[in-house]
Amino acid sequence: MDLSLVQTLVLALLQGVTELFPISSLGHTVIIPALAGWGDLEASTSFLPLIVAFHFGTAIALIAYFWRDWFQFGKTFVTIAQTRQLRKGSQEWVSWLVVLGTIPAGLLGLALQNPLEKLFSAPALVAAVLVVNGSALFVGEALRRRKEAQWKTLTAKEREAHFRPLTSLSWKEAMLVGLAQSLALIPGFSRSGMTIVAGLGVRMTHEDAARFSFLLGTPIILAASALKIPKLFHLPGSTLLLVILGVVLSGVAAFLSTRFLMKYFETGRLDPFAYYCWGAGLVSLVALLALGR
Repeated sequence: MDLSLVQTLVLALLQGVTELFPISSLGHTVIIPALAGWGDLEASTSFLPLIVAFHFGTAIALIAYFWRDWFQFGKTFVTIAQTRQLRKGSQEWVSWLVVLGTIPAGLLGLALQNPLEKLFSAPALVAAVLVVNGSALFVGEALRRRKEAQWKTLTAKEREAHFRPLTSLSWKEAMLVGLAQSLALIPGFSRSGMTIVAGLGVRMTHEDAARFSFLLGTPIILAASALKIPKLFHLPGSTLLLVILGVVLSGVAAFLSTRFLMKYFETGRLDPFAYYCWGAGLVSLVALLALGR
C-alpha cells in the first residue's frame, strides 16, 4: 500500500472529526478517496485496517475524555465480584448498560464482516446511504420536537420529569440503542447519529444520548482495532510511521470534536447534521455517477 503524507492527513483528520459528528466516518472514508481518485489506495487490502487504525486514535480520545466513566467501569466489576449485587439506577448500572449495548453490534459485525467490507468498493451506494442517514436524523429530531410540543403547557420542572437520565434505562432499552448502533456497520450510516436518535426515542436528553453513544462506540472500536491493526505490521517502516502519525492526529481531532459536541448537545439539535448529510450525500452521488464510480 502506497500511502502519502497528504492522504494520511486527510484520512486521519476526516476520521477524527466524522466519527463523533453524526455524519458517518466510514461513509466519508469511502466517498472522499473515490472523489479524489485514490482508487489504488482504496483497493488495497490494507485500506480497511488503515481506517481502523485511525479509529483506534478516536477510541483513545474517547477513553481520555470519559476517563471517569471508564474508571467507574472498572470499579463496577470489582464491586459486582465482591458483593454479587447490581443496583439499577446507579452509576454501576450505566457500566452494565454499556456492556449490554455493545453486544448487538459486536455479534452482527462478526457475522456480516465479509459482505459489509464489499461496500467499500461501492462509493455511490454509500453516498445514497448518507442521504438516508440524514433522513433518519431529521425524523428522529422531528419526533422529539412533537413530543416536546405536548409538554409546552407544563412547568419547567414537570417538563424535566419527561426526560430520563441514562441511569434509568432498562437492559432491553440499552440493547435497543445498541442495535441501532449496528446500522453503522454499513458505510454511510453514522454510529453516533443512529444511537443518539435511538436514545432520544427512549426519552433521554440530547446530552445523555450523546454520552451513551460515545461510550457504546469505544469497545466496538477497540475490538475492531485488535482484529485489523495487526494486518498492517507487514508494511514498510516509513508507511507505519505515517500510520502512527495518523492515529495521533485522529485522536486529537476526536478529543476536540467530543468536547465540542458534548457542549453543543446541551442545547443543540440534530437538524444541522441532517441537512449536511443530505447535501453532501446528493452532491457526492451526482459526482460519483458522473465519474463512473
